Formats: sequence, structure tokens, C-alpha cells
Amino acid sequence: MLGRLNHVAIAVKDAKQAAKIYGTAFNAEISDAVPLPEHGVITVFVTLPNTKIEFIEPLGEASPIAKFVERNADGGIHHVCYDVPDIIAARDRMIAEGARVLGDGQPKIGAHGKPVLFFHPKDFSGALVEIEQA
Repeated sequence: MLGRLNHVAIAVKDAKQAAKIYGTAFNAEISDAVPLPEHGVITVFVTLPNTKIEFIEPLGEASPIAKFVERNADGGIHHVCYDVPDIIAARDRMIAEGARVLGDGQPKIGAHGKPVLFFHPKDFSGALVEIEQA
């Protein structure tokens, strides 16, 4: 059901600056900063040979990651994202196994222009899990 690791997201105060550090250190490609108002974040991706690192910064004080960044002033891993071939089938199976989907349970369009869903960290050993339609 799960595909490859799509990305690891790190929440920071300044996504462009954080991505620049990784880009320089690893000689990696850095995306443009993209605001995602529906998710309340600004994203910047660093592309590595085997995955991506997503830097997310709060988009305003009402951002769902604002308190996370406040508590983790130097930044911190926020979530891991996995590809799935069928997001609805994956959601239904994960719910049937006891995982709790966050929000209204309906996929939203994520940073890659594809449907995404998030699952409660308490159901995944403390890690917020995102699934993305491959």
C-alpha cells in the first residue's frame, strides 16, 4: 500500500534560509518558495537523490504550525510523507486499522499539486504522517 518516502518536512521560521543551508551543504536543487494558504504554510523543497526535504514556515499567526515553530525555535521535524497509489483506498484501510485522519477526512491539494491527507501522530509512534497520491 505504501510507496516510497516522498519527503521529510522540517518546520522552521524561515523556509528559504533553511533550504539554502541544505542546498549549499549538499549541492542540492532548491525550489521556489510557494505559499499554500489552505494549509497555512509556505513551502520550499530541497531535492536530494533519494527523496526531498520540505521546509515549511508558518503563513501567518493562525498557521497550524505556528505553535510548533514557537516551541521549536531552531526548527524540528514536523512530518513524514509517503506516496500511495490510491489515496482513498489507503485512507480507508488506515482508518479500518485504527488510524485517525486529521481534518474532515477528505484529501486536500498539497504542495506538489496532488491530493494529501494527514494522520494523527499518536497513531504512528509520535510521528505526524502524510500520505500523497502518487
